[in-house]
Amino acid sequence: MKNNRLLCVCLPVLCLIFSCSSDKDKQKPDISKINISTKIQRFDQDLLTFDTNNVTKSFEILKNKYSTGFLDIFIHKILLDEQNPRTSDEKVIEGFAKFPGVRKILDTCQIVFGDAADLERDFSKSFKYYKYYFPQKPTPQVISFVSEYGLGAFTYGDSTLAVGLDFFLGENYAPYEAIFPNYIRRSLNKQHLVSKSIEAIANDLVGQPAGNRLLDIMMRNGKAMYVKDLFLPDTPDSIKLEYSGQQVKWCLENEKNIWDYFMSENLLYSVKMDDIGKLVGPSPNAPGMPADAPGRTANWIGLQIIKSFMRQNPSVSLAQLLPIRDAQSLLDRSKYKPKR
Repeated sequence: MKNNRLLCVCLPVLCLIFSCSSDKDKQKPDISKINISTKIQRFDQDLLTFDTNNVTKSFEILKNKYSTGFLDIFIHKILLDEQNPRTSDEKVIEGFAKFPGVRKILDTCQIVFGDAADLERDFSKSFKYYKYYFPQKPTPQVISFVSEYGLGAFTYGDSTLAVGLDFFLGENYAPYEAIFPNYIRRSLNKQHLVSKSIEAIANDLVGQPAGNRLLDIMMRNGKAMYVKDLFLPDTPDSIKLEYSGQQVKWCLENEKNIWDYFMSENLLYSVKMDDIGKLVGPSPNAPGMPADAPGRTANWIGLQIIKSFMRQNPSVSLAQLLPIRDAQSLLDRSKYKPKR
């Protein structure tokens, strides 16, 4: 079967991270009166029970159940290679559901995620915060799927979040060893699923960077991380960071050193991905810094700047922050001073 090994939201080139929140006085909004109860649509389970002896009827059931566009996206954007000859949608689903490798993944998902009540509870809580900050937006619906390690999580339309369960089967899941390095595998588990999935919503809200300078990218990623913080205020920082405990500690203790390094090396306005790629994308370390420094430290600094901006500009709401694309203006108005 097709295997692009593209993680999309789980591991994008400008992958987002989260930092430890040191705002002890931060007040969470009251969401007690927001009534949301999320029920995950289990497309993965529907594939597991797909009757390949009665493909037409089984496919019609899927079409009726996933009438909001997911089935079409799954077939034509995830499974089908545009360079392969066109085949019927029924045959595509039949072939995928019958493939032995896919069957093994589906069986494993059933073992790990057979009862998704805990995930539904966590999504419900996060979506209550989402509705608090964006009351006019529809509450997201969640669909779970597998793609043979093709896609991690994505949003479509204005209210659907699709989550690839085959990226959360546990850091010791044997097939991952041939695909992902250790620093990536340690977050491919059930504990990180909601955090990584909410990242897709944050990405959608923030959009793309205004430019390709390090400053543009880190401000964009900092905003998305800030959104994620607001939607997941009770999630442990270690989960949102996808860092080891030592790496978390290093960032907190070396904020000024990180900033001074960016300034001394003239990296803030650099557009050279060879210089800045590991500072905003997945990497086990940050070039030019001590061994304890994790990759994506620029994103972490970006979050600190956004938090400073919001403290300096208390009249700016989250909805007003997101459209601000001028990275230099965000930096200037933040009056950012790194902690020593």
